[in-house]
Amino acid sequence: MAPAPSSTSSAITLNINGEKHHLPIDHRTTLLDALRERLDLTGTKKGCDQGQCGACTVLVDQRRVVSCLSLAVAAEGREITTIEGVAEGDELHPVQQAFLDLDGYQCGYCTPGQICSAIAVIEEHAAGWPSAVTDAPGPDAGPPPLTPEEIRERMSGNLCRCGAYVSIVQAVARAAGERPAGERPAGNHAAEGQAAGKHTAEEAAA
Repeated sequence: MAPAPSSTSSAITLNINGEKHHLPIDHRTTLLDALRERLDLTGTKKGCDQGQCGACTVLVDQRRVVSCLSLAVAAEGREITTIEGVAEGDELHPVQQAFLDLDGYQCGYCTPGQICSAIAVIEEHAAGWPSAVTDAPGPDAGPPPLTPEEIRERMSGNLCRCGAYVSIVQAVARAAGERPAGERPAGNHAAEGQAAGKHTAEEAAA
């Protein structure tokens, strides 16, 4: 039998990854501890526990939140998405696939928070939200170009102790539909190479 609520605890319902979880919880419990210690959703990582590293980032109503500084009781009635809930069945989320394809991780400890943050970054950018490095938009301007500088600024709250930042920026760009810096566009590269070689040979013979 669940313990009765007291003046320091409440029975709450958390909607996490589309499932409702009913639990009595101390009012001081963070969302991070509720996820990891009470609900066994350990994909969300505890790093600094001070809101500085971003390892514990989750999505609350599609907005990124550092769960170590958020109280679980404040999340009641809201849509919470953790790293366990971003894929659709066996199909990875485009951000997950891009991180996998472009090696956007090393030890992997910060990766769940990086991915959740990147998902929100792409949505924020598509909605036209500026960052600290966005130029002042003109009238009727659409979203600013999602340049590497924009991605670095928007992802700056997520630290990677292994230093995989170059690949992380490329993965976010790939997932957002941009071509990562240094990556060639899709196409028949063999045919392109043959054409370039033929052109060079013709120049040499001229």
